Amino acid sequence: MPGLSEEVYHVVARVPPGKVVSYGQIARLIGRPRAARIVGYAMSKAPAELPSHRVLRKDGSLPPGDVFGVPGLQRAELEAEGVTFLPDGRVDMTRHGWMQTNI
Repeated sequence: MPGLSEEVYHVVARVPPGKVVSYGQIARLIGRPRAARIVGYAMSKAPAELPSHRVLRKDGSLPPGDVFGVPGLQRAELEAEGVTFLPDGRVDMTRHGWMQTNI
């Protein structure tokens, strides 16, 4: 049976370009609905090839700090995939949110 991090990475690897998912959604998809913080911890250790830029807070805001060590890189990567942002800087989750039930 895979560990928690592997379960998280399995979900994130399936998020298609132009879509985003929240830490809480990932937690629910792996059967641990109250584990959003643990998902965040797993994402902080994620392999470089994983599309980590597609993981956001539930309100569509980007995680605090420079997630990739480069200011603005996460937003730039999302915009390059066609993800749009609301005037307050959050991703339009209604338009770009991804919810997969068959993981």
